[in-house]
Amino acid sequence: MKAFEEVIGYRFKDISLLETALTHSSYASEHKSATNNERLEFLGDSVLATVVTEFLYKNRPDMREGDMTRVRAELVCGRSLITIGMELRLYDYIRFGRGELKTGSSNSKTTADALEAVFAAIYLDGGYAAVKPIIERLVLTRIEEADFNSYDYKTALQEHCQKAPGSELMYKCVEESGPAHRRVFRVEMIINGESYGFGEGSSKKAAEKAAARVAYQKLVK
Repeated sequence: MKAFEEVIGYRFKDISLLETALTHSSYASEHKSATNNERLEFLGDSVLATVVTEFLYKNRPDMREGDMTRVRAELVCGRSLITIGMELRLYDYIRFGRGELKTGSSNSKTTADALEAVFAAIYLDGGYAAVKPIIERLVLTRIEEADFNSYDYKTALQEHCQKAPGSELMYKCVEESGPAHRRVFRVEMIINGESYGFGEGSSKKAAEKAAARVAYQKLVK
């Protein structure tokens, strides 16, 4: 437990909260004195959503409600939590029952659930002021990526340009590089014959979306 405190960057006053956060139901069923992390996971989900919501409201004043909802969903989704948990090597600290370890079950959902439970444990131990900076450091530093993944920049750009009748949008693939299994495409965003920037991606579609984002952010300030 001490080692994970170093990893997470928080020292618990009540270490039993962390122990519970890192206790899988399989371990609790084999050790009657232990409590599994499911209730903490439930609380942690709400704590995480609250911190993210507050951050978006205070730091993205120009972001519309629907956009905030999409970005928040991307930040708190299982995929995002799994990535963070894997970076922390959280799975290595979870207490499993012998039967669960033998099955070799997937660590993905277990890791995401445990991370939410850890957030709840910190909240209960030190309050909102304690958990907020940790969530900001681990989750909200990924906001730009979440914004990109959640927002349809191509449609938004097209809708913006439609306000000026006769506008013409063109995506021009100007470069294709890399080996066959790891291609990189570079696309230029052209509006009414004028270049509005470039985007790169592992597919033409991803590169077009990246280029649309660059152009959209130039046009909509």
